[in-house]
Amino acid sequence: MSKVLLVDDSAVMRKIIQRNIKETGMIVDEFIEAGDGKQALDKVNDDGALDLILLDWNMPNMSGIEFVKALRSLNLPNRIPVVMVTTEGSETKVSEAKESGADGYLTKPFTADQLRDTLGDYLLIK
Repeated sequence: MSKVLLVDDSAVMRKIIQRNIKETGMIVDEFIEAGDGKQALDKVNDDGALDLILLDWNMPNMSGIEFVKALRSLNLPNRIPVVMVTTEGSETKVSEAKESGADGYLTKPFTADQLRDTLGDYLLIK
């Protein structure tokens, strides 16, 4: 059973990502949503059994990069993979995300193929 936490301040973008994941044939049993990094940390602490976190960079209250740093400082027993899904596409931003603990990076807008290629390492495909 796979659980994915979608963290984006746009509810519409969270739904677009969900729809695209389903259309690409990747298997997700449950999507959990958060509107910013603080809500996402609460979800991680409440649930803990997440298989993947998809994370926007620019959000109110706690940015995606602040979330990744906070998540990695928790020293959870199981390392949850984090993929940034954001409009921030410069090499500097990608490097900063990976140095902060992100496992992958996908720039918006993305195609279904790009989504499948990026998330295929983390989610099963039908």
